[in-house]
Amino acid sequence: MQISEWRKVVGEMVRDHMRSPQMEHYFSVKMNQQRAQLMITQLGLYIRHRRDCWALVSANCPVMAVKQAILRHEFGEVIKDQYSEYGHLHLIIRQAEKLGLSADEVIETKPIASTTATLYAWAWLTHAKSWIEGLSALTVTEWTNDDRLLNDAGGGHSTRMGKRWTEDMGLQWRDMPNFAAHAEADEEHSDMFLPFLSEYATGEKEQLALTAVKESLDLFALYREGVAKAMEEIPLK
Repeated sequence: MQISEWRKVVGEMVRDHMRSPQMEHYFSVKMNQQRAQLMITQLGLYIRHRRDCWALVSANCPVMAVKQAILRHEFGEVIKDQYSEYGHLHLIIRQAEKLGLSADEVIETKPIASTTATLYAWAWLTHAKSWIEGLSALTVTEWTNDDRLLNDAGGGHSTRMGKRWTEDMGLQWRDMPNFAAHAEADEEHSDMFLPFLSEYATGEKEQLALTAVKESLDLFALYREGVAKAMEEIPLK
């Protein structure tokens, strides 16, 4: 498939995912400070785990151009970019501070069971499967933040959750630096690896890549559903 075809096919898979019962449930949960604390700290674990997964894909990949693209991607996530001088985990810490959490509390967070299961699954997928499958599985998760793709559905994850936090807790966008950054950064990230899928995910590898996309979106639904259920266990008032 050409780049435009990949964008269309994967885009429709992402749109279906964002309309799934699990995601609708996740976005329907009313927020308070304690529920938001759980959500943002589990997200911090997820973001830290991405760094391991991208490293695994790079280790499996013999193509230098792909390795270079991953390093460019990870430099912004881990070191600095226009959104943070300290990497994107710092955005999580800053946002968590608005909820009354310290940096140590964010770093020392323990995963809930569903987070543990899905992070293990992503680690296996990016380690045991081919680099094309791992790349497909990781890049698609960033498409769920792409407002261009999801504008008619209320926006991507960061935009929709940011609106939820504003409506339920009165926070402003300046209080949610992680959401604000990823509503923009993941548009670029969504496009970043499409040329490599077009070039290398050909023949039988095309279906392998699409299957990995589907598996990763299913894991994302499980991860979000687990967070939603855990938040609902916390009294709203």
